[in-house]
Amino acid sequence: MFGLDHNTQVVAGASALLGTAAGLAGTLMLLRKRALVADALGHATLPGIAVGYLASLALGGTGKEPWVLMLGAAAGALLGVASVALIRRLARTSEDTAMAIVLGSFFGLGAMLLTVIQASAEGNQAGLSHFVTGHAASMVSADLQLSIGVAIACILVIVLLAKELRLLCFDEAFAMSLGRSAKRLDALVLLIVTGVVVAGLQAVGLILILALLVIPAAAARFLTDRFTPMLLAAAAIGAASGVAGTLVSSAAPDLPTGPCIVVSAALLFVLALVFSPRNGLIARAAGGRL
Repeated sequence: MFGLDHNTQVVAGASALLGTAAGLAGTLMLLRKRALVADALGHATLPGIAVGYLASLALGGTGKEPWVLMLGAAAGALLGVASVALIRRLARTSEDTAMAIVLGSFFGLGAMLLTVIQASAEGNQAGLSHFVTGHAASMVSADLQLSIGVAIACILVIVLLAKELRLLCFDEAFAMSLGRSAKRLDALVLLIVTGVVVAGLQAVGLILILALLVIPAAAARFLTDRFTPMLLAAAAIGAASGVAGTLVSSAAPDLPTGPCIVVSAALLFVLALVFSPRNGLIARAAGGRL
């Protein structure tokens, strides 16, 4: 990226990888009609981050080790998903209700723990609030390397298991007849989404990473109904959003990177909504389908 400083180039590259992983994972969630699960999963990371910080301090660490905080976030996310399943089974309630309970409870617990941490002498400079709002510019080399590694791992898993995942999304019964376990594949998709959420926490924050999971996939859905092209389109839209948001933030330093990335994705969604040759508003109006 000619003319950009090294840090901006690294952040742009990391954001592109994150956007690619989010687009791919989000497409799987969209096709499985489980986009709201990612919402509950993302909010459940907050208490995990706080507990990870406190555990690090208790063991003599600084509380800022990126792998500790990400491990705590992943544990919180998985506990949140497990809680949704447990509430559905024990309370015999709908998935939406269970997710709303988990989302509100975990986010409230996380906010409470963060308030206590920030009020303490050790936690005053912890910077944990960046995991809520995102702050890509403050990411150090270790943060970037860990986020990039997680994003690449998620991308590779989806690419290697694309055939099985396509069967899961479009013909679950046929997949099971071939000996594929739908439950295991669904669990794998949740692990992938967890990885993407954890990878994007510092760059865009837990709230905006959810938007990055949904928007590129929704935009790709307007462009094609086929699985592989949809994955590729969502990945491209996610990557373009990451780069565009980083460049806008670099040109206007007062604008945070995370929101710029998500707004870029939203603009690309609007373009797909309006100009898609098959399902766009203009094509539908011309065909009398509006």
